[in-house]
Amino acid sequence: VQLQACGGGLVQPGCSLRLSCPASGRPFSRHIMGWFRQAPGKEREFVAAITGNSASTYYADSVKGRFTVSRDNAKNTVYLQMNSLKPEDTAIYYCAAQASIPRQGDEYRYWGQGTQVTVSS
Repeated sequence: VQLQACGGGLVQPGCSLRLSCPASGRPFSRHIMGWFRQAPGKEREFVAAITGNSASTYYADSVKGRFTVSRDNAKNTVYLQMNSLKPEDTAIYYCAAQASIPRQGDEYRYWGQGTQVTVSS
């Protein structure tokens, strides 16, 4: 099983980025998939998650209204649309799959390599 977060980069405050995370090795259409991030010197934190059928989504308060999580089960891929980015969003972003509790990182069975997002003028 492999997950690979893609789409990070350097952007100015107020701009947008879209991260994607294609999964391979097994289908995750029935499983929760999530996004987490870790800034330098800080603990990993939950960002967003989505259930297998996209019926429910979950967001950290810090990103609610600015970020949108979505998925395409036909492509076995989860996305994170990030709008109105702020310098405090700077972090390495990780995708993860298969959990019973969407907000808890320790619950996820599979993790991808991260992608760096830097928000700076």
